[in-house]
Amino acid sequence: MHAFCKNTLAGLTRLLLGWIALSSAGLAFASAPGSYSAAALHATYASQLERLHDNPFRRPVSLDSSESPNDVKGNIYALLDYPFSTVRSALQRPEQWCEVLILHINTKYCRATAGQGNPVLSVNVGKKTPQPIDEAYPLEFDYRVAAATSRHLAIQLNAPEGPLSTRNYRIQLQAIPIGNDRTFLHLTYSYDYGMAGRLAMKTYLATIGSDKVGFTRIGTQADGQPEHVGGMRGVVERNTMRYYLAIDAYLGALSTPPHLQLQKRLHNWFNATEQYPRQLRELDRAAYFDMKRREYRRQQAM
Repeated sequence: MHAFCKNTLAGLTRLLLGWIALSSAGLAFASAPGSYSAAALHATYASQLERLHDNPFRRPVSLDSSESPNDVKGNIYALLDYPFSTVRSALQRPEQWCEVLILHINTKYCRATAGQGNPVLSVNVGKKTPQPIDEAYPLEFDYRVAAATSRHLAIQLNAPEGPLSTRNYRIQLQAIPIGNDRTFLHLTYSYDYGMAGRLAMKTYLATIGSDKVGFTRIGTQADGQPEHVGGMRGVVERNTMRYYLAIDAYLGALSTPPHLQLQKRLHNWFNATEQYPRQLRELDRAAYFDMKRREYRRQQAM
């Protein structure tokens, strides 16, 4: 009986950590139908201009999040210092997204394959430390290019099911040129969750995630320090930022010789996350580099 209980607890813990990793890996991006237009994105850019230039991030970025009883969403808006043609070329193919996703601390593996209709991204997410593939949670995202013109890029990823009653994982990235060889990017992510998912995250947030916060300032503490949003919105905000930084790190390494690009991407991502230690610090530089080099080699070999 003792062995049975121990094994059952281990299984539940693994499933809980898998779902938490999936949530924190930021693999669920979404937006409302009908928003895939360049005109709508230009209007969004105009509405975000003030926030892009006046924010606490020390870069042209704005971030927001929302939570309901059944889902959670995050949005990031950013000005990228790369021509739109570079961004479109670099983010248009599914295999390029694997080069981005593997930078995230929770992504253990990513592979792009041909699906029945659209390409498929097979992704494994797990802990923030080294982990065998078979202990990480597998997901399959349908990959679709909704628009890829000289004036607009829109990418969608969709996965209907996740662990612990989570569902409707969807990804959206949109980008437009805005002049001066810069690109405006909108990244949104969302997923739905049921009772099991809510209970799992409540357990996480009450224990090992109790000191985690996001970026939105909701008040001032007694010592004068800013108080930041926590809970599910904190989870969403941390990983919205992580994935934006992964995209920026990937783009920033494109001009590097191919054999040095992985090193440059890892360097860019880690240095960027260190600008926000309260929210994003998890590993030291050596541990992150060693883990990611091993995971990248495994990804290439498999």
